[in-house]
Formats: sequence, structure tokens, C-alpha cells
Amino acid sequence: MSALNSILILIAALLAVFWEAAFNGIRHVLGAQLDLLPGLIVYAGLRAGLPTVALTALLGGMMLDSLSANPLGVSVLPLFVVGIAVYSQRELILRDQLFAQMVLGLAASALVPLLTILLLLTKSGTPLLGWASVWQWIVMSVGGAVATPVWFYIFGLFDRAFSYRRASESSSFRPDREIRRGRK
Repeated sequence: MSALNSILILIAALLAVFWEAAFNGIRHVLGAQLDLLPGLIVYAGLRAGLPTVALTALLGGMMLDSLSANPLGVSVLPLFVVGIAVYSQRELILRDQLFAQMVLGLAASALVPLLTILLLLTKSGTPLLGWASVWQWIVMSVGGAVATPVWFYIFGLFDRAFSYRRASESSSFRPDREIRRGRK
């Protein structure tokens, strides 16, 4: 399922960027748009390989920048840094725990905008920053914390639908069990 999982993650990145650009209901209600890519990067870092993490960061970041006011490519590096950080520690993370997924989603959704602003300031850009930016950052962080377990749930459904599961063997029918035939 590795190739199919990678393709599904890249399609999900495309759909997440499209949803962020096309549907403004949450932006009008909360005053900030939710960013779904950091949660998807967390999922890719925990469940997929390094090429999938890199492709998701590259394609997702480029698609996001092409539909926003950001310079093209500025979102790629923050997404890639978060993906590599999660990927490098994936053996230590309790990836099936809801609390761990939410904490990782919160951390990723808080770190990606900060790194993006740092890159914009490094390039001597002038991003619009003010007290409203703090509210937007909080909404994006909490939204990412909520969205990350949703990514795990959606891809869990795909995993159960498209992957082969081995039947578990019961202890009474072990292959090394001797069967006596005949009379005693």
C-alpha cells in the first residue's frame, strides 16, 4: 500500500489546498483560515516514507503559495522541516494515540507559520503583522490540532479498505501441533 498511500497523500494535499482557497466560510466566521497541510505533513511523516514527505512538502507548499500572497516556494521549507522532524522521530512517537496526534498537529500548525514569517523577514519582505496575526496564529494552531486526527481517521479508512490483513491464527490450531489419529 506504500505507493497507493503516497498517491492518496498527494491527492489529499491538492484537495486541502483547494479547500483552503475555495471555501471561505471558516475564514468569515473565525477571522482566520485553517491550514490543513501541517497536519497532513505530520501524517506523512509518521506513516509514509521520506520521498512522500518531501513530495508533499514540495507540491503542497508550491500549490499553497500559488494561491496565496506568499512568494512562490516560501512555504515549502517550513513544511519540509516539520515533516523531517516528525519522520526522524517516528519510532518514538505514539502515532496511534489521539492525544499525540493532536499535540503534533498543534506543534506543526504553530511552527509552520512562524517559520514562514521568519523566512519572509529574512528575505527582507514586509509581511502584514499585528495583533490580529496572533489571533490568526491561534486559530490556525488549534485548527491544525483538530485536523490532524481527522487525517489519521480518513487514511485509516483507506488503509482498511485497500490493504490485505492477515487472518490471525488461534492458539488451538497451531501448525506445530501434533494430531493423533487412531485408537489409544
